[in-house]
Amino acid sequence: MTPGIDLLASRGVEHQVLSYDHDPAAESYGLEAVEALGLVPEEVFKTLVTSFEADNQIRLAVAVLPVINQLSLKAMARALGVKRATMADVADAERSTGYLVGGISPLGQKKLLPTVIDESALTLEVMHISAGRRGVEVAVSPEALIGLLDATTAPLAT
Repeated sequence: MTPGIDLLASRGVEHQVLSYDHDPAAESYGLEAVEALGLVPEEVFKTLVTSFEADNQIRLAVAVLPVINQLSLKAMARALGVKRATMADVADAERSTGYLVGGISPLGQKKLLPTVIDESALTLEVMHISAGRRGVEVAVSPEALIGLLDATTAPLAT
């Protein structure tokens, strides 16, 4: 269905695919998923692509945090061990991940980027993330997601 779902299936990771009719006029894709699927907001996570400088090059990284929170770019920079992080340019994020904004999944991206997941995920049995298409979410255990992405966890939310 999507590269993210295919990755979960190929690795034998237990997951559940949830879908809903996406409204293109929705102001927040994550909150739309919460409402449409009747999910707990603290369990639904958004995927944001950030940029930072390392070795005199601009690099990209992924932040995964609850949809009800804002990303602290200072916290993201600390988690990456760099001076400063900014939001990535939309075109760069889409080109690098292979997904459209609003449907970017941390799973199945064209290139595995450094990924930091908000530490609040560690308190959950299941978290919901974009499956790689607007209107499609996947439920997965935080431990499985961290393992698949070789991700780190840190406080990211404000």
